[in-house]
Amino acid sequence: MITVEDGRATRIQGDPAHPVTRGFLCAKVAKYLDRVYSPDRVLYPMRRIAPKGPGSQLGSAFERIGWDQALDEIAARLRDIIASHGSEAILPYSYGGTLGALNGASMDRRFFHRLGASQLARTICSAAGEAGLESVYGKKIGTEPEQFRHSRYIIAWGANIHGNNVHLWPFIAEARRQGARLVVIDPYRTRTAACADWHLPINPGTDAALALGMMHVIFAEDLHDADYLEQHTIGFDELRTKAREYPPERVAGLTGISAADVVKLAHEYATTRPSVIRLNYGAQRSEGGGMATRAVAMLPCVIGSWKEIGGGLQLSTSGAFGLNQAALDRSDLMLKSLGRPARVINMVELGHALNTLSDPPVQALFVYSSNPAAVCPNHNQVIHGLRRSDLFTVVHEQFFTDTTDYADIVLPATTFFEHKDLQKAYGHYYLQISHQAIAPLGECRSNVDLFRALAQRMGFEEECFQDTDEQMIDSALKSSNPRLRGIDRERLEKEPHVRLNFGTTELSGPHFLPFANGNFPTASGKAELYSESVKTLGLDPVIRFAPPSESRLGEEAKLFPLELLARKSDNFLNTTFSNLPAVQEMEEEGGLLEMHPSDARARGIAHGDKVRVFNRRGEIHLKAKVNGAVQAGVVGARLHWAKLSACGRNINVLTSQKLTDMGNSATFYSVLVEVELFKPASRSD
Repeated sequence: MITVEDGRATRIQGDPAHPVTRGFLCAKVAKYLDRVYSPDRVLYPMRRIAPKGPGSQLGSAFERIGWDQALDEIAARLRDIIASHGSEAILPYSYGGTLGALNGASMDRRFFHRLGASQLARTICSAAGEAGLESVYGKKIGTEPEQFRHSRYIIAWGANIHGNNVHLWPFIAEARRQGARLVVIDPYRTRTAACADWHLPINPGTDAALALGMMHVIFAEDLHDADYLEQHTIGFDELRTKAREYPPERVAGLTGISAADVVKLAHEYATTRPSVIRLNYGAQRSEGGGMATRAVAMLPCVIGSWKEIGGGLQLSTSGAFGLNQAALDRSDLMLKSLGRPARVINMVELGHALNTLSDPPVQALFVYSSNPAAVCPNHNQVIHGLRRSDLFTVVHEQFFTDTTDYADIVLPATTFFEHKDLQKAYGHYYLQISHQAIAPLGECRSNVDLFRALAQRMGFEEECFQDTDEQMIDSALKSSNPRLRGIDRERLEKEPHVRLNFGTTELSGPHFLPFANGNFPTASGKAELYSESVKTLGLDPVIRFAPPSESRLGEEAKLFPLELLARKSDNFLNTTFSNLPAVQEMEEEGGLLEMHPSDARARGIAHGDKVRVFNRRGEIHLKAKVNGAVQAGVVGARLHWAKLSACGRNINVLTSQKLTDMGNSATFYSVLVEVELFKPASRSD
């Protein structure tokens, strides 16, 4: 809810009638007025007039131009590149900067499909977890947040709820007042872990082993729900056989969690009912992230907790919405330009794409709703590619970021205050329209407006490029998904939020129980503990656990013995908000490396010392924070803008482009490093 006075937004607040958000905002969004009206906003198009690189800012590296000039120049450059290299030499790069259905994936997708550009596999954040979850359940569906108040045993698995999922926290607090127990499984002592009844610091990348160890105990003690497993799953016998290979003693050696605690966790989870797991994406950012998610997702099936109000698991609810994405993105337009599907480039491998990809090489990069110069792994290689003088780079942004330092054209983007959109969710089951509250500042344009205008400059004559926002919302809602029955734009314009329609077999009173009676949206109609689709990937069709190649159990650890957690900050969204003073004040001092006292002592490092953190990919200089937030053998540092750090780099100089086992996602938490006291002569870059 936004209060507007004389055309200016003066207040932002939560909707007290919303069943999940219930009238309060997270700390990030509560400061959003500071973002909208920041004096640092990009407000008009600009063209580069100085060499690419850090330090680029208005007045020294760019000159102001008009939208007509910008669009004409972009269209001309794209035509030239298509003529000389082919349309697949153009690469769009975007992610979750705007989470709306329109500005996230509609007119932009139509434009690049019609252009015949390379397509982007948007896998950087959550693809491994999504693939793992869907391999068991079929879709990204889970326990609704309102039910957590009825839970009596809550596991936060790789989930910093108190820091990054605050609207779930009141339901957990309510459950705890009624006697519920909160357990956190996380290699880092997060805000949530500090508040929990029990924190289990697990070795990074070993979550699948812990889940299998829990199943070993549950099966051995006959605590499983045999009826549910028989009726609603396939692969029960194969899973039980696999779990026998993971007794608590073996699991302890892999995870760093004692055998006694593995037994205790399994017993409490299976016998304290209802029990629920809030699984988040931290567990899937390692090489075995897909299998880790798959293993954890099996646990509610093993004990039959899907039958209970307050039971089950939540990772994402986004699979329930079923918007007509095909009508929004019009992938059929690719056939008009290429006559075939375009090549696909994984966004995680941007460094490789910009530096070594050929046939054709990437000659144009169009960035919107993302900041790849900061968020991509293997930062040094990404920057090397962005520096190319022959790479034409356009960035549509709200601020000067790490990526605009390498842009040829910068275009001003709207905030969500300044455009209309359709909003689904990944943490609840309510759909809504976010209305435009104020006129765009300066000459800012939304993603939809930008690509609508650029399509005209390119001469695209298809009617879909004339669609209004309202027409696209109508198209998105014309879906075969029964959960959207009776939900149209007219209703959404009148009601602030609308709950999806659930069938009678999925409901217990007012509660949505997606799998109480089975009905999994898989090929078999059951939870697939054994999966033929997983087998086709060359993976174990049940579960495979293997330590990450970059872990303390691998050969690389002889040179780089510490596992790095390249963590998200509590008060930023990746790097979004990290440049705002009001938000920075809420965040701990940047540029810190958190270390266990024993690791610091072994290296002669004291709290506050400047240290060099390095591996084969690069190095960064940070300040040691010696505390108990990480266990021995693990260090932690937070993602930030490189241009705001003292050494002009961020933690992604150390991360790799290696992909996960499922979903081809990023392995940000499978990283080995060494740490030493900083010596100026040791600097190598």
